[in-house]
Amino acid sequence: AVVSTQSTGTLMQTLEGSPVLVHAGPFANIAHGNSSIIADRMALKLVGSEGYVCTEAGFGADIGGEKFFDIKCRYSGLRPSAAVLVCTVRALKMHGGGPAVTPGGGLAKEYKEENLGLLEKGLCHLTKQIENVTQYGTPCVVAVNRFHTDTETELELVRNHALKNGAFDAQVAENWEKGGEGAVKVAHAVVNACKTPSQFKFLYDLNQSLVAKMNIIVQKIYGGEGVEIPVDIADKISNLEEQGYGDLPICMAKTHLSLSCDVTRKGVPTGFRVPIQDVRLSAGAGFVYPLAGTISTMPGLPTRPAFYNIDVDTKTGDITGLF
Repeated sequence: AVVSTQSTGTLMQTLEGSPVLVHAGPFANIAHGNSSIIADRMALKLVGSEGYVCTEAGFGADIGGEKFFDIKCRYSGLRPSAAVLVCTVRALKMHGGGPAVTPGGGLAKEYKEENLGLLEKGLCHLTKQIENVTQYGTPCVVAVNRFHTDTETELELVRNHALKNGAFDAQVAENWEKGGEGAVKVAHAVVNACKTPSQFKFLYDLNQSLVAKMNIIVQKIYGGEGVEIPVDIADKISNLEEQGYGDLPICMAKTHLSLSCDVTRKGVPTGFRVPIQDVRLSAGAGFVYPLAGTISTMPGLPTRPAFYNIDVDTKTGDITGLF
C-alpha cells in the first residue's frame, strides 16, 4: 500500500501556509535519516532560482548530518549553501553532566532552572558539532531552540560560545511558540550565510577502503580512535570489496545518544573505539552499513506488525486493512 505511491511526495503545509514536502525520512541512527532527493529537487524547482529550500537531516550533525553530506549529496549532486545546527540549553546541560532523562519520568530541576555551570560544561559538545558541519566547507548557523524555562543569560552564553567557536551566526529560535515570527532572526542568518562563498568537500573519497572510510568517520566526526573489527566481520568486508561494493559510501548504524557507542558518555568523549558487530549491504540504496555497538535496525515493532493486514487493490488503488 505504501510502496504503490512511494515515488510521489506528500504536499502538506505549516499552520501559516508554507508548503512542506514529506517524502521518506528514515531514522538517522539506523538508516540515512534524510528526506528524499525527489522532494528536494521538486522543492528547488518550485521555489525558483531566488528561493530557499530547507531539508532536514535527522538527529545530530554526527549522525544525519554526516549522512546527508557524505551519502545524499553524492547521489543528488546538490551542494548545501548553508547548514542550520539546532541545539537546546537543556541538551547542552545534559552533555555537561546533568541528571539522566527518561521518557515519562519528568525533568530534573537542573533543566528547568538557571544553571550556568552545568551549561558551560556541556558547551564542548556544541563546539564539536559546529566542527562537524564546518569541516565540510559549509557555513554553520546555530539555532538555539528556546524553552520557556531558559533564561536570557543561558541563551546568550550559548550564542556567544557558538560565535566564538566557528559558527557563522547564532540566533535564538522561538518558532515553536510564535510561529514564523519566532524564526525571523534565524531565517535572516541563513540567508546571509547562503550569500557567503562555500567550498564544499566530502569527508572521504569513495575509492578508499571500507574500513578506511569507517575510521575516518569515527575519527573526524565522533572524535574516537577508530573502529574495532572482529576477524569474521573483517572477512565479510573483504568479500564485499571483492564483489565490487568497496566504492560505496558508509551509512553507520549507531546510537544517537553519544558520540561514542556508550550512551552514558556525554559531552565529547575521547580515547574510545567503535566496535563493529556486523556489516551489511544495501545495494539498491547504494551504501554499506556497519552496525556499531549493540543496536536494533528495526525497533518498535510488535510480534505481528499491522502491515500484515494491509493490502492494496492494484486496479483501483483502494487500500484495505488500515483500520
